[in-house]
Amino acid sequence: MTPETTINHASLGTPSSLGRAARWAVLAAAFSGLLFDGFELGLMPVASLSVSRSLLGSQCTKELAGDWFARFTASLMLGAAVGGIVLGNLGDRIGRTRAMGVSILFYSLFAGLGAFVKTQEQMLILRFLVGLGVGGMWPNGVVLVSECWPNASRPIVAGVMGAGINVGILALSQLARAWPITQDSWRWLFKLAAVPGALGVIVIFFLPESPKWLANRGKRLEKSPDASSTRAGSPLRDLFRPPLLRLTLVGIVLASIPLVGAWAASKWMIPWADELASAKHPGYKAVVQGWWAFGATLGSFAGAQVAAWVGRRLSYCLISLATTALTIAMFQITKPLEPAFLPVVFAQGFVATLFFGWLPLYLPELFPTRVRATGSGLAMNSGRFATAIGVFISGALFAAVGGSYPVVGAFCALIYALGMIAIWFAPDTSGKNLED
Repeated sequence: MTPETTINHASLGTPSSLGRAARWAVLAAAFSGLLFDGFELGLMPVASLSVSRSLLGSQCTKELAGDWFARFTASLMLGAAVGGIVLGNLGDRIGRTRAMGVSILFYSLFAGLGAFVKTQEQMLILRFLVGLGVGGMWPNGVVLVSECWPNASRPIVAGVMGAGINVGILALSQLARAWPITQDSWRWLFKLAAVPGALGVIVIFFLPESPKWLANRGKRLEKSPDASSTRAGSPLRDLFRPPLLRLTLVGIVLASIPLVGAWAASKWMIPWADELASAKHPGYKAVVQGWWAFGATLGSFAGAQVAAWVGRRLSYCLISLATTALTIAMFQITKPLEPAFLPVVFAQGFVATLFFGWLPLYLPELFPTRVRATGSGLAMNSGRFATAIGVFISGALFAAVGGSYPVVGAFCALIYALGMIAIWFAPDTSGKNLED
């Protein structure tokens, strides 16, 4: 189905539900888009130290490399925040599939250009541009799948979508384990990151559109064929005024907590492992990322199931408690190269990413169809604004404590504890169906 066909179909009336083959195609494309999303997210944690050593040369120190890691992460998160809001809004305007395809093209092409940088500043700019696509992929992919699959299937499908990003991180870790990333060999990884651009083209021109979006667009066009009139009720504007304002703020807070925790706290384990083990075991950082990503893949799939079984609010509270405890344990009770370290990393990855199976189930339930992609994108990616700030603060804290990974990781782990309080201000959407 081409974009033009989609628009014409919408203007003629309410489309029927997608057939089985079309639903599976949507799920496969969105899962693949999130898998490559995860590849982009996991790229700099495993490559940052090698990139800094290569580009800074003799000027590179542990503290300076840690500062640049924080900058790269914050730049990506800031780009993802902007991209999630802008491209999420685009998904409500021009369709989920086209906005998803544009997002994939963004993160693929700008990641590929990273293979040709000459300075840290050039890489910093490209990480922001990659982030635009990373942020836009999540709301459009998750909402597209949520609207195309029956309500009874949504916990399983949400789990699959939640696992997509961490499958990408896991795949990256295995690549880096087989071909260690060093200061003399890292550009190939960025060239490989450009390959998913082909998927973006396929999505734009061949993937079917959400029937719910088509139906909602058709109704709006019937009521107000004048373009200026339809623009007056913009999704972004509606989200920041009653009755949707409270839901918007709730979604932002619930998405921000695990995002800030993941990047301001959890991700320090990889450069920590690189520092302690790189001299004798250059592939150890990839082993650490692999153990974490394997646990994360299982956790992000299980998160939606836990939310369905236990209830949306209680499950979020328990996940927050467990993640706080395990993150502190990872940085204070053990350390890289000790026998207990990798099992604790696996357990932390499993528990901390239950959030990312929970969110694809909960956020689409929070918003009506006409603003669902914008609302989900705004909630998820406003959290990335907070993450960018949190990472900058954690980077400054890292320098202030003399480059101590255990101290900065354990202190930032307390961010997760806020979830035990915030969730009780959120509506319980258990048993809620997405309206037609």
